[in-house]
Order: sequence, then structure tokens, then C-alpha cells
Amino acid sequence: MNIGSLFSRHAKYRPDHLAVVFGDQRLTHKQFNRNINRLAHALLDAGINKGDKIATVLPNCLELLEVYWAVAKIGAVVVPFSTLLLETAMKSLLRDADAVMVVTNSSFVSMMDNIRSELPGISDDRYLLTDWSGQEGYRDYHSLTAAASDKDPEGILINDHDTFNIMYSSGTTGMPKGIVHTHYIRSMYGTIFAGSYRMTPESVTMHAGAIVFNGAFVDLMPTIFIGATYVLLSHFDPLEYIETVAREKVTHVMLVPAQIIALLDAPNFAFEKLKSLEMILALGAPLLKEHKEELNRRLPGRFYELYGLTEGFVTILDKYDYAAKPLSVGVPPPFFEMRILDENGNELPAGEVGEICGLGPILTPGYYKRPDLTKEAIKDGWLHSGDMGYVDEDGFLYLVDRKKDMIISGGVNVYPRDIEEVVVQHPAVREAAVFGVAHEKWGETPMAAVVLTQSAQATPEELKQWINERVGAKFQRVHEVIIMADFPRNVAGKTLKRVMRDNYQKKS
Repeated sequence: MNIGSLFSRHAKYRPDHLAVVFGDQRLTHKQFNRNINRLAHALLDAGINKGDKIATVLPNCLELLEVYWAVAKIGAVVVPFSTLLLETAMKSLLRDADAVMVVTNSSFVSMMDNIRSELPGISDDRYLLTDWSGQEGYRDYHSLTAAASDKDPEGILINDHDTFNIMYSSGTTGMPKGIVHTHYIRSMYGTIFAGSYRMTPESVTMHAGAIVFNGAFVDLMPTIFIGATYVLLSHFDPLEYIETVAREKVTHVMLVPAQIIALLDAPNFAFEKLKSLEMILALGAPLLKEHKEELNRRLPGRFYELYGLTEGFVTILDKYDYAAKPLSVGVPPPFFEMRILDENGNELPAGEVGEICGLGPILTPGYYKRPDLTKEAIKDGWLHSGDMGYVDEDGFLYLVDRKKDMIISGGVNVYPRDIEEVVVQHPAVREAAVFGVAHEKWGETPMAAVVLTQSAQATPEELKQWINERVGAKFQRVHEVIIMADFPRNVAGKTLKRVMRDNYQKKS
């Protein structure tokens, strides 16, 4: 099973159907498949072998999509990195991923120049630029592909369990976690989500978030599987988003809560412009009830919600279940199972809160090179989410707490421990606790509470600036720092972040 073969299939049987739209670029399946094949052959000509790791550092663009599927066709592994990563984190993760090639653009030449001497696994001729204009030490992506064959690569045997991608959950100074997905897993993303969303080959999906994050595959894979049209935006702008829905007759969209709120507030929001939509899928963070109600009042019968983990468990609230279960995040799709377990691993009855655990056909085989972390997360085949929730008498899931203390900011997972490891390096800081607080635009944003060492002198603003200069990525920058005499703790001495968060929000 090679998911790259989907484009070969669509190019053969639906050659003239519109496959992808990006800006003024509009490619049919036949045209896009030729682009993919040219890149696949260019990679082979560059000595890329099955299993080699190809890293990308790119914003949303047509070339990034081409890399995904060309890599799939030749059995290599794509490792997409966020463009928000800073140098130290980028170097650390490229090394951890065992990358042998980087595909990027001129915006990141300075960063790559600063770290490439510490990346011995990437030879000098394997830095590709999608907008090359003579930069020394880099190769021209488009020259390489223009000279390559546009025929499907042959003779490369790929099975279900070969790795397609590694998605890093954390681009940080903390311990990286590269989540592995196979060709089989991504094929299941395609089949299961296409059915869940009621997609057809005539559907039109539009995506405005960065496609380097796993959430993008929640709508990308079903679109590719079914042979529908994928409209990719360079960024999210609510005004342009609404106009593009109207112009392209978009049927399926996926948005994080901050984007939904921005659309509702947009001056050009109108039923007539958005009436083509059949699905508005919310994911990445809980959408407040008042926003759900407003959305369903203004665009009724279109709201879906997805709860899920990159490691491979999801539930989906169907649009036809929303009216009866508006606060639920739905039920597991077919072939998935879910249990709510207490601290001793016993399954709890309906209505009792416990840890959400699940299994299904998209479960990761593990974290890249981290069997220790894999063993902690997956026990007896069941993924232990760390999220707390309960099911009602009909089996619908309700979230109580997000994944341990994880912050979801603008749809991006932000892990407090990674930030805390930076904060405690400050000589004036004795203890640090980072937690998420509500933010109008991003849903949540990181907040740092600190206890200073005895007789130390530091102001919150000084600490904030110091921390934000040292974190691994822009989305890890703290919104505010508060200095406390001590943290609230439970009887076991564990810091109670929830108490701090609640107290802060009461004062705000």
C-alpha cells in the first residue's frame, strides 16, 4: 500500500478533475501527478533511498504538497517542521530525525547557514530551495524537477507498515517526540474521515492552517483519497477566507476555534457566501458553547467537532448529533474502541470521570527512537491520552481536562514542561509552572508563574523578555509572567496549575 499511488490512480481515471488550488495555480490530477513524479525522480537521482528522512521547512505552498507525495512514491520519509522554530530547536530536531535532505526557501537560508556545519547527516548538495536565485551552497528545486521524468517511479516495493512521516509534537529545548505514521495509518485517515465527513469526489476542501501540523492530514488525506479538490491558502485571513469559499464553492472546511470566532466577527460573513459549505469541522481546542450556538444559528446543520491525538485516537461529533449532544465531542469512528479508565486501569461506567484511552487503525507504532516514551503512552495496545473525560449513557464523550497540562494555542500543541525547562535556567528562578490561559485570538496562550530564589531580584517584564528570547519556537513565548511566594500544592506536594489558572482568570 503506497499512498502516493492515489495520485497515479486519479491521474489515470480522473485526469482532468481539478486536484489542487494554491493562489493562481490550478492543477488537474494529471498535471499534479506529473509534478509529483518529476520530484520523485529528482530525489532518486540525488541518491535518496527508501527510508531516508526528507525534512521540510516551508510555509504553505504547492511545493510542500509535492514533497509529501513524491516522498511517498519512493518510500522515503517526510519530516515537516514548523517555520516558527528557532535555530537551536531546528538543529536539534534535524539531528534527532536523522534528516539527509532539507527542502526550504530563501527565508531560511541564514538559519541553515548557521547550523549546517553541525548537521553532518546532510551533505552540502542536499539543501534545496524552492525559490533559488543563485544562492551558493543550495540547489534549485525547480531546475532539478524540470529535468526529471514525469513517469511513475517503478520497482520500489512499499508495504503497509513502511513509514510515511514523522510528526514532531514538540519543537523545543525539551525532549523531542517524533510521532511515526505509516502508509497504512495515513490510508486509514483517508477512508475513515472521508466517510465521516460525507465527502464525494465532487467535494471541495479548503485549508488555511499550516500543513506541517498533523491536524492538516485530518482533511488532506480524505480529500486525496476520494479524489476531490484541495484548496490550500497561504494563511488565514477571515475576509479572504469567506470570499474564497464563495468563489470556489467550497464544501468542507476544518478550523480551530480562533478561526471560527474570527469568521463570525468578519464584516462579510453572510449565509449566501457560505451556503456551499456542508461541513465546518472544529478541532484543536474546545469551542465554547456560545460560539457553537452562534455558528449553528447563522449556518445551521454544518457543525462537526473532532477530538483527537496525533498518536492516533479520535472521536467525531457528527452534524446530525450536534442538536442532541451539543457539549459532546462525539463518538469513535468505526474500527475504533474507547475506554474511560480510573487510576488503577479499571473501566468506569457512564458519567464517571477518568482517563480517555483508545485504540484504532490510526494508532502510531511509536515515537521515533523513543521506545521508553512509547511504552508509557501505549499499554497493551491502548493509547493512554492523559486527557480526562466521561461518556454519557449513549457512549458520547465529554472532555473534562485537556491532555495533562498541554496548551493548545491557535491549534498548535504547546507543552508547558518544555517552556519550564527554559524558565528555571534563569538564575533568579527557583521554581516555574507554565499553564494556559484563555486568549481571544489564539484560544489559549502560555502563562508562566515563578517562585524566585531567596533574596533574588527580578521583575516580571525582565523575566518575560529573558524567557521569550530563549524558547525554541515563537508559539512557546509566554504572554505574561507572575511572581509568587509559593505555588498552591496538593497533599502530595504536586503543584496545582489548575488552581493558579483559575485564580488568574478570576482576576482578569
